[in-house]
Amino acid sequence: MKTRNPILGALAGMAGGVAFGMLMGMMGMLPMVAQLVGSHSSVIGFLVHMINSALIGGAFGTLLGSKVRTPAQGAGWGAGYGVIWWFLGTLLIMPIWLGMPAQLHVEGMKNAMPSLMGHVIYGIITGITFDRLSHRSVSRHVGVLSTAR
Repeated sequence: MKTRNPILGALAGMAGGVAFGMLMGMMGMLPMVAQLVGSHSSVIGFLVHMINSALIGGAFGTLLGSKVRTPAQGAGWGAGYGVIWWFLGTLLIMPIWLGMPAQLHVEGMKNAMPSLMGHVIYGIITGITFDRLSHRSVSRHVGVLSTAR
């Protein structure tokens, strides 16, 4: 595992988080996210969302970063990762944290379809951004090595 993958993943996750956060804001979901920390503020909801986005992105870099070699691979792995986090976050962790039952049933999944779209968009942007950041980092280091000769 490359030691920089979690850091690049966290940065990429924040890029995906901004896009997903804007969608959540338009759908009025940020106050519900804020409830995770006992608030109803959209601003607090966005901050909680961005912290989660960075942590989940760091995990992406750790778990899948070595598999991402092209933007298309980043998008593919990211989309799948987004679906996994839709199940974990939207249907399982968040409802339980808020004192509700898990939403792992047809009606719960149907109601969470807009969130699925947001998670897939988050994953795609995270994966592509991870690819671009990792290639930029490699290019910069290769350039330093080649000019040092």
